[in-house]
Parts: sequence; structure tokens; C-alpha cells
Amino acid sequence: MTNLTGVVVGVGALGRHHARILSSMDGVSLRAVADSNQTAGEAVAAACGTRWVADFREVLSEVDFAVAAVPTYAHERVATELLQAGVDVFVEKPIALNSTEATHLVELAAVRDRILQVGHIERFNPAFEAAASRLADAKYIRAERISPYSFRSTDISVVLDMMIHDIDLLLAVTGEFPSRVEALGACLLGDQPDLVQARLVFPGGCVADLVANRVSPTTVRSLQAWSSAGCTQIDFGTRQATCWSPTPTLLYGASPLERSRQPEANIEQLKGAIFGQYIQQAELAVVPQDQLTAELQDFLHAVRTRQSPRVDGRQGLAALQVAELISQSVEAHAWDGDLSGRVGPMVLRTNALPLRRAG
Repeated sequence: MTNLTGVVVGVGALGRHHARILSSMDGVSLRAVADSNQTAGEAVAAACGTRWVADFREVLSEVDFAVAAVPTYAHERVATELLQAGVDVFVEKPIALNSTEATHLVELAAVRDRILQVGHIERFNPAFEAAASRLADAKYIRAERISPYSFRSTDISVVLDMMIHDIDLLLAVTGEFPSRVEALGACLLGDQPDLVQARLVFPGGCVADLVANRVSPTTVRSLQAWSSAGCTQIDFGTRQATCWSPTPTLLYGASPLERSRQPEANIEQLKGAIFGQYIQQAELAVVPQDQLTAELQDFLHAVRTRQSPRVDGRQGLAALQVAELISQSVEAHAWDGDLSGRVGPMVLRTNALPLRRAG
């Protein structure tokens, strides 16, 4: 196995986990962790058996790869310097703050012949992997990503913070870019939308509803898809995948509705037979794995083999482009039915500025 040397840039909530995992991997030498916060950087470095540097540029000549886990606004700047130095880069999602910056990174990686992977970690969720084959021709998808307020990523909307995970999954499942996007949203705790509802329509006929809410007393991370295989439900939190499909009795025999119309029909018995006799439920076999470890293994495999990672820069760019369309729709939503009324994200605080008025 080729030994690789790397650096983790940014050791905040997620970066410290990147450092922890990389420091224990065979064939990997974590040369340093870089962070402007000396206290946090030294603590992570000590736990990972490496050294802290304030500036990642100090170790550019010593590393093969880097993980950029800095705030979103710094993704393009940090990744650009890394790529220009000839370093393969794993950058956390979203790939950049906007599609212009993301396009620059994708083009730069191509020119420099460097690996650029984007941290869309749900692609490596074992429940999604187990269910992926059943989603290939999905015609309706509903994804919900709901959580309590974390006080992180407050500089970006819930679309870039949370919904972009499900946007990436939709693009992977459909293999298409949406032909129509509609959305509305609301700001609750800050000046960025904290709640967004979006509908995406794809050229192949799939319709998807996405819900993202980062101000909730409960946590939900789920996806439900309807396809020719039946209905498939993924719980990303518990890493479980369940499917429901018609039984041969329903497909080739008399339906329960037909039987209910018979004079001697026992309706209560038919109700109890729906699930089991007519619709079968199955728990899909899910192979347990740590998603972040699997994601980093995929990146390192790409670095060693020069093959494309599962989520490369172009896919990260596509997800960001859809996120921008959703955000633009949120900004253009007319709450009173036309552009002469209230337009934009609803503000749910009485001391906040009102919605802007068109014109």
C-alpha cells in the first residue's frame, strides 16, 4: 500500500473527526493539523499524534493530500492554494460558497490533474447504499432533514447547510438535473433561511419534495421513494432501510377492494390483511460502517489510483447549482400571490425587517 502524507485544515466540529480517523489509518501519515485557533489545534494534534501549525502553507511541500474542513466562505480560497501546490483535496460540503467559486475549483483540479472530492457524506450512509438499487427509477421522492439549532453554519442558509445533502442524493438517484424548481422559506433565528420547502421536477418524470428545518425540537433524516419496485423508506439516522412491495396475491389475484364489494366481505379482516397478504414489508440488509471512514477511504483510494472518487468536484458543483436555484426561488416567492405583495423569505421575528416588496 502506498504511504500517503496529509494535513487536515480546520479542526472544528467535523475537522477534528477527519484528523482522528486519518491518524489511525494504515498507509497514512497525518503530517499536521492546521487551525488558526492554537488551543483547539494543539489539542487535536496531541490526540492524533501529530503537530499543530497555524498556517497550512507551512506543510504544503510535505503532503500528498489535504482535507479542507474550514467554514464555507473559505473553501474556494483554501482549496485553490492546495490545488495550485499540487495537493489532492477533499473539501467538505458544499464545495464552495457559490457556483462561480465551485466552477473555478473544478477547472483548476482538471488543469492541475488533481483529485477533488466533496464531502457529501450521505452517499456513504450504509442504509442509502443498501437501498440505492431500488431507487433507480423513482418517480416520487420525499426527503426530510430536520434538526435542533446547532449554532453552526449560521453564515449560510439551511439549503447549503442541510438540504444540499438530499440534493446530492437526488442527482445521484435520478442522474438528471431538475427542469423546474419551486421553493419557499423562512428566517427564524437569523438573517438566513432556517426553514425551506422545495419541489424539484426532473426531465424523466420524477418529482421530489425536500424539507429542511434547522430549528426543530426533534431530529429527522429520512427519504421515501416510490418506484416500480414499490415504496422504499430510508432512515439516515438509524441507518435502516425498509421497503414495501405488492405480493403476488395483489399483483395476480383479486384486489382487497374487489373483495370488499362482495356481499359476504369481512372488512375488518381485509384491513388486517393489507400488510402481509397484499403488501409485503422487508428490512433491507444494511452492512454497518462508519460513513466518514468510508468517505475518507474512497478519497484515499482515488489519490492512490488516480480514479475518480464517488463524489467528485463536478457532482459537488451540480448540487450547488441546484441549491442556488432553490435559494433563488425562495427569494422570489410571492406570499400574496403576485409580485406587488410580499416577496422573499418570510421573517418570523417581530423585531426583524419585513419581507421586501417587489419594485
